[in-house]
Amino acid sequence: MTSPHDPGAVPGPAAWASPEAPLRVEAGSVTHPGMVRAENEDRCLAAPDLGVFAVADGMGGHADGALASATVVEALASIGAAVSAADLMARLEDRILRANATLWASGQARGGIVGSTVAVLLIYGRDFACVWSGDSRIYRIRGGAIEQLTRDHTEGRDLFERGLLSASEMAAWPRRHVITRAVGVRERPEVDLEQGTLEPGDVFVICSDGLTGPLSDRDILLSAGTSAPQWACDALLALALDRGAPDNVSAVIVRFGAPSPGRRSAASAPGETVAMLGARGDGRPS
Repeated sequence: MTSPHDPGAVPGPAAWASPEAPLRVEAGSVTHPGMVRAENEDRCLAAPDLGVFAVADGMGGHADGALASATVVEALASIGAAVSAADLMARLEDRILRANATLWASGQARGGIVGSTVAVLLIYGRDFACVWSGDSRIYRIRGGAIEQLTRDHTEGRDLFERGLLSASEMAAWPRRHVITRAVGVRERPEVDLEQGTLEPGDVFVICSDGLTGPLSDRDILLSAGTSAPQWACDALLALALDRGAPDNVSAVIVRFGAPSPGRRSAASAPGETVAMLGARGDGRPS
């Protein structure tokens, strides 16, 4: 697995390990086929007990998109409880490599492409890491402002960053959404990595392009900034459906609060789970 920051490397404890007690975690998730697609090729994962949250979007127009995203999420769900930050990152790398090998072999056997985007948020203690491939995104809401922590792996974005397209030209360019990276499309997966430290009140939104297509960053901020995660997931889905939702829609929202008074979680634990609401396919509150 390669990353432009340090190809093939897994950050060690010195780079990504906090001795502070973990923050309280509340998470919600939702996934829906949208208003146009007959099948949902998105999958999502919210596992606060493991410190793993993810969205995968099977490549539309290619064979077995649903199989591809399911393969990625099932691999991530098998990570298990890590004993250190480095262990969690190593487990993630192993699962991405396994999923990529499975999808690459399937594509080779079929003579086509079987791939999926993935955006993963890892939590260990007070630290977080974002790992992604493709155009599924991770946002952080902090202090009333929203920031996209991931960078879309698309032809349009690549050309914009190289100065070959302006922002307006990128918005109108017909191949702007063609992705340049995904799990399973090459023999070795390519991912990007961003890391940071959590603050109480942080909210992370992990989503497929089926959500960010019809909705703006401000839409996401207004729904997710101060609301309970599952309510926010359902509200964002309802808004996307109201605007036509031409693609599958998926979101995982994670909110972090201060540790409970008088309780101290082990520094080696991914987080203290106070709520974990499962994905719904109909957008209605649990």
